[in-house]
Amino acid sequence: MAMSLKGAVRSSVVTAKGLLTRSKSTAALPQYILNSPATEVTTLGNGLRVASEGGHGETATVGVWIDAGSRYETARNNGVAHFLEHMAFKGTSKRTQCQLEVEVENIGAHLNAYTSREQTVYYAKVFKQDLPQAMDILSDILQNATFDANAIERERDVILREMQEVEKENEEVIFDRLHETAYQGTGLGRTILGPPENIMSINRDDLTDYIKTHYTAPRVVIAGAGAIEHSQLVDLAEKHFGNLPSSSSDALSLADAAVFTGSDIRVRDDSQPLAYTAIAFESAGWASPQAFPLMVMQTLLGCWDRTSGSGANMASQLCTAVAERNLAHSIMSFNTCYKDTGLFGVYAVAEPTSLQDLMFYTLESMVGLCHNVTEEDVARARTQLKATMLSQLDGSSQICEDIGRQMLTYGRRMSPAEVFARIDAVDAAAVKAAAKEFINDQDVALAGLGAIHELPDYNWLRRRTYWMRV
Repeated sequence: MAMSLKGAVRSSVVTAKGLLTRSKSTAALPQYILNSPATEVTTLGNGLRVASEGGHGETATVGVWIDAGSRYETARNNGVAHFLEHMAFKGTSKRTQCQLEVEVENIGAHLNAYTSREQTVYYAKVFKQDLPQAMDILSDILQNATFDANAIERERDVILREMQEVEKENEEVIFDRLHETAYQGTGLGRTILGPPENIMSINRDDLTDYIKTHYTAPRVVIAGAGAIEHSQLVDLAEKHFGNLPSSSSDALSLADAAVFTGSDIRVRDDSQPLAYTAIAFESAGWASPQAFPLMVMQTLLGCWDRTSGSGANMASQLCTAVAERNLAHSIMSFNTCYKDTGLFGVYAVAEPTSLQDLMFYTLESMVGLCHNVTEEDVARARTQLKATMLSQLDGSSQICEDIGRQMLTYGRRMSPAEVFARIDAVDAAAVKAAAKEFINDQDVALAGLGAIHELPDYNWLRRRTYWMRV
């Protein structure tokens, strides 16, 4: 097996030390960052990539990251990627649904999946000796699902009930509405679950067509972390995924361009006691030079909840203003990235009578990033951002997620050392430059839900995206 693979794969190892020998800013990095384990990457002959970071312990996480989500759907088949994720667990040509569930339980594994706007992910956490079985299961549900007609009919009701539960979560609804208005008429503007009429009409042909169009080897990454040997993972990937096609003949395999539209969508419901709002500017994609300044900007704005003990003494000017004036129950900055675009903004839950003041101080703080940022503020935000990023890498599942996502978005995996170096390169001038590019006198997208009768109109908001200064 190893001999047959020799000419079919390209391998590389991304190490922290090797990468940072070319950087002048690495001297101050802590040793535990420089000593981070290597991420090994191998490309099979069909274009599929295998990436892993080995570690200690008795468990491992392995998953399949696919460069396909709701953004790659059309208005006619919107919801098919999520429907497909559900159907993958309903039986294959080798295993019935019952056999699949029993097999997973017998090895003590955790098998799961999720769909986002740009990615679909299937992953399993298992004991290290069960890694070959986990790869066999993952390849089976992805390549041999039967899509039984009766199972499809049953799953319609499951997804419709899921949709009803999502509609009860105002935070989920508000961000779907924000995408709907910000990217209206494009793939990013459609929901992941799709409309009810599509759920009722999706059939077996829709599912198989989506797989043939999008599940091609160059758009697939096999990621692994924990007690994993990279060479073993490569052999398993070649065995189970080596026959994936290298290309698709369907032109719809490419996502449509992201077109941001400054606009608002308001769903007024005075029966609700609170107002839910999300306001955002168009920002940059994952690979933009401004990606890290935007991360620091998000940290500068921060988040706050009135149940927390902090308030007037917070470093964030926005959170301090909201806490001192009791303008919201909670407030949270967000920085949502996609391949070629992003949304940078603030989500808040507030009393209906506080909305105008809340919007004033929100936009005042966001525009203030263009003018009133100190090196001390940025240094504090850099430290907070580093801590947040490291805390998200505690465990093989989180590391595996990081590897898979970065391989699809960057084409490689940035080591923690490189991430730290890029964060350290952000200063006050970089923050101001990014804020002036994305915030100063730019169109906004707004979504409002609930008792929003006092939410200012769009022109009021647009006028406050800049300061009149001499």
